[in-house]
Amino acid sequence: MTARDLFLSCALMAFTLDVPLPAHAGGAVDSIYTRIEFDTGCIALLTDEVGGTFSCSGHAGYGILFSEGDLRQTVFFGYVGDWYAGNAWESFGAFNQANDTVEWRLRDGVPFATILRWYIENPNPDTGAPDEAHRGQVLVVSKVGQPGIGDACVVGYVDALANPQANDLARQVADTMADGFACRIDEPAYHGVRGPLSGDPTRVFSK
Repeated sequence: MTARDLFLSCALMAFTLDVPLPAHAGGAVDSIYTRIEFDTGCIALLTDEVGGTFSCSGHAGYGILFSEGDLRQTVFFGYVGDWYAGNAWESFGAFNQANDTVEWRLRDGVPFATILRWYIENPNPDTGAPDEAHRGQVLVVSKVGQPGIGDACVVGYVDALANPQANDLARQVADTMADGFACRIDEPAYHGVRGPLSGDPTRVFSK
């Protein structure tokens, strides 16, 4: 068994708990919050000198697949499917890190989207080094992969510094776009005002 095969096997086992199938789009929507407990709630799947990939506890059997490399991070939620063996990656070009608090959007109790705040370490153009004055904050809206489907990806972005009601806007994006978003086909976009510190997204789907 190759390292890639072992990784895929571990990743799929971490995301195959029995949970209800997604509810219809017309159900009641609310939120629940969880934290990514890196010390106690995550299992290392692969590690190297610059980071690794970890399977973390999420909500109601829907896990979190977190990866880090070269001071950049990527996060997928729910049942990611076998396509992830192609080393999918959605992040930002600049150094970045995700917050540890996840807002799960639920429809009739079933997670269908998440909202996670990211910090973008933009460099100061005068020094070339990141600093607090140039640090961006972006709310990343993601689609939660469902059992038997595995469609999990970023749906859209909201600049948390440029939009006064950024959280409300992110929930609107999640509630209206996540269900119909075709991962690896549709392109996620910024919603609302996009300021100069919002970063430049990067996406890699090799399969």
